[in-house]
Amino acid sequence: MTTQVPPDTQTQAPSTASAGNNGQPADDQASLRKDLLRSMLIQRRFEERCAEAYALGKIGGFCHLYIGQEAISAGTMSMLRPDDYVVTSYRDHGQAIARGMSPRSVMAELFGRQDGCSGGKGGSMHLFDKSLNFLGGHGIVGGHVPLAAGVGWAIKYRGGDQVCVCFFGEAAVNIGAFHEALNMASLWKLPCVFIIENNRYGMGTEISRATANEDVTARGAAYRMPGESVDAQDVFAVRDAVGRALHLARTQRQPTLLEMRTYRFMGHSMSDAASGTYRTKEELEENMKRDPILVLREKMHAGGELPDGELKKMDDEAKAIAQDAWDFADKSPEPPLSELWEDVLVDTTS
Repeated sequence: MTTQVPPDTQTQAPSTASAGNNGQPADDQASLRKDLLRSMLIQRRFEERCAEAYALGKIGGFCHLYIGQEAISAGTMSMLRPDDYVVTSYRDHGQAIARGMSPRSVMAELFGRQDGCSGGKGGSMHLFDKSLNFLGGHGIVGGHVPLAAGVGWAIKYRGGDQVCVCFFGEAAVNIGAFHEALNMASLWKLPCVFIIENNRYGMGTEISRATANEDVTARGAAYRMPGESVDAQDVFAVRDAVGRALHLARTQRQPTLLEMRTYRFMGHSMSDAASGTYRTKEELEENMKRDPILVLREKMHAGGELPDGELKKMDDEAKAIAQDAWDFADKSPEPPLSELWEDVLVDTTS
């Protein structure tokens, strides 16, 4: 792990969850590990059904799967308070579920049905739940990063101690909006945590072909923003890094840039569902050896926390949740034609 922290921002929170060595009772740590494993299993099984539904034509438009990156969503969301905010991009299914959105409402949105979280009119890239402060789901690469800075400014203006967490891919660090947002966040001391999910590929372009300096945390140093690179296949490494960043944001209004080093096991979207032509089968198989679910499962096995049959029971429950979401979405009606022009513009007159 590399760390870049300006000298005046080195205050850190204590380690939050490092494998049962943070002062919490062992039972609490074991329970936490099960909760994280359960979260990742639900995300994985849910998205496997998404891939199947897309192939059957039940999901239209675009669909970007998160498979392989679940430790980031599970680890980050487990550290947030209910009143914190989340802004994210188009690879948002796992994050939405980990934040607490109903798999039913997410699947119905993917199916374009009325019971979806956005009334079936947003689709895969526009998951949203105001009650959970989950503010999207945005489809333009990096276009939502300034929105997160805006949320951070609103928190500061109102005198709150919430934090806004913003997820985006590594390709977004090369666009202007990213730099403008980080500059303002650092200048104005906004309580934001910017999380780069570096899965190494922007669509089919490997990071080395698109980014002059692959140390993407260096982007933050240009704005005196602390940054950290994290092994994002280890959910506890994610939790620790996010915990430190949240502490800085809450206590000093210091934004942080975190690079989560991960790997997506699927293509960029369902139009590139396998490995595509830009990476080899061997590379994919090598990275799948560090499946975040496998990493946590082995740690739990080593600690004697997964007795025979326990993992299968948890996995069966995750599959049942995914099936229930599918059945619910399938029965939900399509949005009526009369609502075609609703939710297009915000009514500011009432």
